[in-house]
Amino acid sequence: MKLIWLGHASFRLEIGDQILLIDPWFTGNPMFPEDQKDAATDGATAILLTHGHGDHSADTVALAKALSVPVVGIYDLMSFWEASEGIATIGFNKGGTVQIGDVAITMVNAVHSSSLGSDSGPIYAGAEAGYMIAGEGHTIYVSGDTDVMADMQIFNDLHQPDIGILAAGGHFTMDMKRAAYAAKTFFDFKTVIPCHYRTFPILEQSAEALAEALPEVNVIEPEVMQPIEL
Repeated sequence: MKLIWLGHASFRLEIGDQILLIDPWFTGNPMFPEDQKDAATDGATAILLTHGHGDHSADTVALAKALSVPVVGIYDLMSFWEASEGIATIGFNKGGTVQIGDVAITMVNAVHSSSLGSDSGPIYAGAEAGYMIAGEGHTIYVSGDTDVMADMQIFNDLHQPDIGILAAGGHFTMDMKRAAYAAKTFFDFKTVIPCHYRTFPILEQSAEALAEALPEVNVIEPEVMQPIEL
């Protein structure tokens, strides 16, 4: 299983017989080198979207059309895009599980907001979400943009994720201290990978505090386009 950070909260996940693009954001992403887009998207089988904000969804429709792959996400937004953009989607909701090839994806709660930008202001985009992605003997928790939630205890009881991809940059999501609290209090991760940080000055620039708070966990600070073998 291979995970590649594409900057911010974007990832390429090669798992089972699938290549998933998670919240792929290229246009305007200051962390991502434009000349690497083809390499980042090559062979993708689906796009997994946590919510509608532009730093997660801006490239979704164009990528779905260019790659001829479905977008997987909250039912409301998927139905809207399928009707308005003519793309293939797999829409479901929190607590639901979809099977994509060898990979099972369960949508779980997140605490944030979700909208699409427009000239007249924000447009409703369904609800924000996180995911449990199960395959190759692992379960990965993708937190999406969220704060700490007591729900995380339920997630662990039901799914026992061994890998956590946690939004931890602060300001818009948990910061490193809060992400560490979530990991220690609710989960038994073997590996934690922070994201949604370093992109802008307003966000945290280092995961040192996260690593120090989780001495028994393998905290990996990802580098853009550098594969992580899991």
